Amino acid sequence: MTDPHHVRYADLVPKVFPANRETRVVAGPGGLPSERFVMGYVTVQPGGQVPEHQHPQEEVYFVLEGHGQVTVGQVIHEMEPLSAVYIPANATHHLTNTGPSLLRFVFAYAPGGEVSHWAEELAAAHGGSQG
Repeated sequence: MTDPHHVRYADLVPKVFPANRETRVVAGPGGLPSERFVMGYVTVQPGGQVPEHQHPQEEVYFVLEGHGQVTVGQVIHEMEPLSAVYIPANATHHLTNTGPSLLRFVFAYAPGGEVSHWAEELAAAHGGSQG
């Protein structure tokens, strides 16, 4: 990244997860120099997921393309393009792409930092060790 205050999608390093999704951090660790919040772009394959997890940050998912379900606690939200869901701090949540095509969404959470479930999910996929 040559300009720390400007980024292009193609320059963002993707995190590829075993649940058939790819995440690119736009602002926060590895992206623009945001310290108080994180924003990213996620592509989920049909049937793919963001597995169930929770974290102390409050969060919003904003769907750009595709269809899916976001479960927050016990409540299921049907997601379609240009719909958003609020996820309170410490709420258990997960997302599933229920459509036949890619699901693309933007997430934002605060406070900043990397949520622990990313490292946990990658470590579990590699037999308990990251690599």
